[in-house]
Amino acid sequence: MDKISQQKQREIIDALRRGTVPQKGLDAFAMGMGPFIDAIDSELDLVAKGGSVFKAVRGEYGSGKTFFSRWLQERAKKQGFSTSEVQISETDTPLHKLETIYRRSMERLAISGVSAGAFRNIVDSWFFTLEEDILAGNAVEGHDEIQLAEKTNHLMEQRLASITRHAPAFAGVLRRYRKATLENDFVLAEGLMAWLSGQPHVTAEIKRQAGIKGEVDHFTALNFLQGLLLILKDSGHPGLVLVMDEVETLQRVRSDVRDKGLNSLRQLIDEIDAGRFPGLYLLITGTSMFFDGPQGVQRLAPLSQRLYTDFSTDIRFDNPRAIQIRMKGFDLKTLVQLGIRIRDIYAAYSNNAEEIKMKADDRYIASLAKAITGNLGGKIGITPRLFLKKLVGDVLDRIDQFPDFDPRIDYALTLVDSEMSKIERNANAAKDVDTIELDL
Repeated sequence: MDKISQQKQREIIDALRRGTVPQKGLDAFAMGMGPFIDAIDSELDLVAKGGSVFKAVRGEYGSGKTFFSRWLQERAKKQGFSTSEVQISETDTPLHKLETIYRRSMERLAISGVSAGAFRNIVDSWFFTLEEDILAGNAVEGHDEIQLAEKTNHLMEQRLASITRHAPAFAGVLRRYRKATLENDFVLAEGLMAWLSGQPHVTAEIKRQAGIKGEVDHFTALNFLQGLLLILKDSGHPGLVLVMDEVETLQRVRSDVRDKGLNSLRQLIDEIDAGRFPGLYLLITGTSMFFDGPQGVQRLAPLSQRLYTDFSTDIRFDNPRAIQIRMKGFDLKTLVQLGIRIRDIYAAYSNNAEEIKMKADDRYIASLAKAITGNLGGKIGITPRLFLKKLVGDVLDRIDQFPDFDPRIDYALTLVDSEMSKIERNANAAKDVDTIELDL
């Protein structure tokens, strides 16, 4: 196992203790990503050269869709990409309201060193790059800041010309933002950044000073996405990896809203294919039922045709370059291997490393994996989250803190409804007929 930093180790362990997928350090315990590496790197390279990619990931609960998407984001960040992840939901971020998806994606926009809300950093970095370009060309005499500002504004107008063609309001507000920052008008600058990010409720006075009206709508959001991609490229970022997670929630909304969402997805795919968003890598994740069932992609024939991928062959021969890929999920062997790897990561910076590895040895981890899998009806695919949560929070933490704790003697596995998801609760074996819920 490669050495990882103590900070990254803590972030991994803290996330697993909460029962969530870590945001960072996924390479340290990635399982089964090998077949995808070459294809993903090739697609990121295509995006970095001005192309665009749409990718769909399918799999059941616990199969690793979210892990894959965050692994991809982390890999992209190391190459300089900006990333953002949006959870599709029925109320907060419905798929048919692209202005809401745009707003959430801007809130969670990340670059290396900035985990969220990086839009203003990117814009400021862009203006700094413009000034550096002016200085590098010896276009300014001495330290004449007035001349530097004028030259930078001129270069800004040249660079904004391409943005103006696609998103005139985006370019206009950037100009006003530049002026506000030079005048140290921080309130106006902050308000303009909020409006560009799609935030509602920006004051009328700020809009008046910038000559803008209303809020970012469905169509404006797509134009602004184009503007963002141009700014990213011009400020040294190869592009944007945008993840729309859990699109299967679309199946639970009204039929008319569902159809609008499916059509929005088809529109995005078509415009990516048409080259409207150079520098964009768009990834969606969903369950197999969303892609194959009657309430999902199959409702819209053009979308179904675009996403169709042949999965009739053995999963070993799946094509990682296809528009749609599937997650294999875990078997008992890989689940145990994952547990061993997490134990070693935990022990790496512990003063009780030997005690941890002795009391939570490979055989114990295998027995814990089997016990949790058995409690969940033998469904290994939905086991990883609870398994790692129990391993870290119930076993490894106690070994590390209490010298006389022996998990074989002092720990009995318990699964409580309140700590489980609905899918996990449904799989949890009933211990008594009175615990079986009947939907009458």
